[in-house]
Amino acid sequence: MSTQHNFLAVYLGSMSGEKMKAWHAMPEAERKAKEREGMAAWHGWVEKHKDVIVEMGGPLGKTRRIDGRGITEISNALTGFTVVRAASQEEAAKLFENHPHFAIFPGEAIEVMPVLPIPQM
Repeated sequence: MSTQHNFLAVYLGSMSGEKMKAWHAMPEAERKAKEREGMAAWHGWVEKHKDVIVEMGGPLGKTRRIDGRGITEISNALTGFTVVRAASQEEAAKLFENHPHFAIFPGEAIEVMPVLPIPQM
């Protein structure tokens, strides 16, 4: 049996991108139908992969950046996250192929990265 590792998947999107503009240009009834289709597909994805989902995660709200100058409100492309378990990054990435985030909803992409161990002192 191969060793399993955790991978963070971050959902990316743009509020001003072409996909979002097209989404908002849709007639409301069509957009609502697409939302229902997308949520059903997303729940189906969760059900299919429930054995490897470590943390369901969820949508992300407004961002605050904290640095040496203080706290500021910023915008970025992060729209949500999920943590999955897989034997490799490639295997983890394949879990998200044709994901509803971008296949149905106006999301741009999903990025998958390993959660590395904290270095020991």
